[in-house]
Parts: sequence; structure tokens; C-alpha cells
Amino acid sequence: MATQDEINNSFKHQMTKEEYDRIVEELRDYKETKTKENSRKILEARQQGDLSENAEYSAAKEEQKAIQAKVAELELLVNNAEIISAEELDKGGVNMGSTVVLHDIEEDEDITYMIVGSMSTDSLRGLISIESPLGKAIMHKKKGQVVEVEAPIGTIKYKIKDVHKTTEEEKANGVM
Repeated sequence: MATQDEINNSFKHQMTKEEYDRIVEELRDYKETKTKENSRKILEARQQGDLSENAEYSAAKEEQKAIQAKVAELELLVNNAEIISAEELDKGGVNMGSTVVLHDIEEDEDITYMIVGSMSTDSLRGLISIESPLGKAIMHKKKGQVVEVEAPIGTIKYKIKDVHKTTEEEKANGVM
């Protein structure tokens, strides 16, 4: 039976170079800035004396645990990153880095999504993962094609109305 580390390390996290760079920068920030700030807080709290009743010390130690967990999560992502290059992305088809306008056939309404890697999802901004059921259903499909997505309420049919490479404005503001 595989250990948890073997399972974690065998799963590749697909992402764009841009997403990878963002995660590396966040990891650097946690290691170089947040860890040092937290160490300073712990040191200051220790200097106040009795640690058993020191709320600032307890809070700083809890923050330290959260920082260590975040660093471990980011290191796992960086170590298991699979960078998807622009050359690997289909021209004209849905892929990571695409913005897609879907028409819900039954509800007769349009919805726009940006297709992103698994660590960049944000449904409030219209960012869906390539690993989500909808993301999987529309990957590599082209404008005009109809896809079916299994959902808890049943099968939903979407027609792909438009596909284009996500613009810088869409990246900054989302599509919702």
C-alpha cells in the first residue's frame, strides 16, 4: 500500500507557467517574510515572561503552525508541478488559459468561464479547473460543439458559443 507521501508526490498539478511563478513567489514570501515576522512575534512574546498564560505567545505559535502547513502545501505544488506550455495548448479549442462562453441549452442562458489549473479556481470570478467535471467535459472542444456534464441535478447540455485565449483584463478582473 502506498504511503501518503507517495500518493501526494505521484499526483501532478497541471498549471501554466504564470500560475507556477505565482506559487513560487508566494512560497518565497512565506519562507522569507512571513516566517521571519512570525519568529519575531514568538521572540517578543517569550520576552514577556510566563508562557503558560501568554496569549500573544499562543497566538504566534498557532500562526507558526499555519505558516508551516502553507509552506508544505506550496512546496508540494511546486515539486509536483506540470507546466503546460503555450505550444501544448490546442489552437481554437478549449484548454487551460482559455475563456469560454457556454450556452446552457435547457435554461437558455450564457455563462462565461476561464479555464485554469487546479490551484487557481475561484467560482466567484468564473475560474474553473481543468479537473472539474465541466472543465473535463469541455477540454479540447471547439466552438459550436455540444457537451454534456453530469451534475447532481442530472445531465446538463452546453453549447460552446465562443473560445478565446484569456486576455490580461480577464485575468485581472475575472469574468463574473
